[in-house]
Amino acid sequence: MTSRFTWVATLIAGAVLLAGCTTAVQGSAGVEKLDPEKVAGLAITDGPSGPKQGVADAGLPVANTDGGAIDKLAANAVADVQQYWTEQLPENFGKDYKPVGQLISYDSRGPGLNICGSTTAGLVNAFYCPSGDLVAWDRGELLPMLNDSFGPMSVVAVLAHELGHAVQTRLGLSPNTPSIVKEQQADCYAGTFFRWVAEGNSPHFQVSTGSGLNQIMATLFFIRDSAGSSFDTAGAHGSAFDRVSAFQFGFTDGPKRCAAIDNAEVVSRTSQLPFSQKDLSTGDGKGNLDVDDSSNLQDLETSLRAAFPGSSPQLTSDAVSCSDARSTSPAAYCPASNTVSVDLSALRRIGTPPTRGNTGGLGDFAAFAEVASRYALSVEKDSGLRLDVPSTGQLTACLTGMWAGTLTPDKKGALELSPGDLDEAIAELLSPKSVIASDASGTAVPSGFARVEAFRAGFTSPNVATCTSKYTG
Repeated sequence: MTSRFTWVATLIAGAVLLAGCTTAVQGSAGVEKLDPEKVAGLAITDGPSGPKQGVADAGLPVANTDGGAIDKLAANAVADVQQYWTEQLPENFGKDYKPVGQLISYDSRGPGLNICGSTTAGLVNAFYCPSGDLVAWDRGELLPMLNDSFGPMSVVAVLAHELGHAVQTRLGLSPNTPSIVKEQQADCYAGTFFRWVAEGNSPHFQVSTGSGLNQIMATLFFIRDSAGSSFDTAGAHGSAFDRVSAFQFGFTDGPKRCAAIDNAEVVSRTSQLPFSQKDLSTGDGKGNLDVDDSSNLQDLETSLRAAFPGSSPQLTSDAVSCSDARSTSPAAYCPASNTVSVDLSALRRIGTPPTRGNTGGLGDFAAFAEVASRYALSVEKDSGLRLDVPSTGQLTACLTGMWAGTLTPDKKGALELSPGDLDEAIAELLSPKSVIASDASGTAVPSGFARVEAFRAGFTSPNVATCTSKYTG
């Protein structure tokens, strides 16, 4: 994040943060109310995710295979994704789906193969080659690493993405289409496939809409473009926020929504922008503020009061005893006293981004968003809403996203988003105990997909009424 450094009174431990100026944020409302116990109309489940037991392998021919488990997993994934498109391409686009011409496995650690004019030596990747109409994958490094880190469905996700490029070829997408459009469409097409899997249609795989989809979105977070890179560079795939958004478009709305993604849409919603001169390094990485610095905390409060001018909870760094809610960390909201309390040492831990050899926290935006979520509970209380119902976590995430939407650089507020900030939100929302998407006592929405969807709804439609119309029981 960046701050305009409105140097004000120093925060003294135990003192109340000073209030700032307020401005109204305009927007629109009137949207469909969503069920807090469902994901895009499907019940939230936490059953098994991964290969189905007792199902025979697809037996697709794979060139250069070692016959091992990873290649069998990949081949089964390709078989199911292609079965999906054999059904869906005619139904949605009036065209038959022709299976790709060849599947190739290679080991990036060994001697290189020449595939589509490039060597695979050291190529830790999976890719679709239009000229050869083939899909290739690295069985030596990439797929085992994904499988070990995120589970077998991450391998399926990567191959569903690559076959999304094959779909583009069959639909006649111009080769001159910007990279970011191709990649966002492919993430979206992967989302449509996983909807089909979640509905129980896949012969070889199953995925839960709770932890199962969390793993898929965590995979997209892992393979995101680095913060500060631009969406319009060759080979750009997207930030974590943008990639997860595209996946959710597909999962929720289907293949036609994916085909509709074009450059104008990507430009209008992308969060993947280069660093600016205001994105200074404070020792915690470029664009990462010291979250326990008094001036930055004051700017946080100013941004919250500007986003929610109708609410004015007390903010303090004192511990607060609360009779009607359990404490959450690094910030807590007490409805009885209408107080947001912040544990500065815990806030610092969350606000310190991870570095090599040090797991650290998540970053400044994640830390400030957790505080913003507790402030949002005051907005809900002022609206006469309960703070302990299933929809509370989603509404809180939506309002936190709404606050984030007021921090875009064009708003010229006390705080401004920096590259990578919204990716920190994705990481927090996918964590087991998300504070951003929890009620006053810290009970989080069970589905990471639903958490992210609610935050994104607030960010893209920055209006309190939009959030309350979607996420109140």
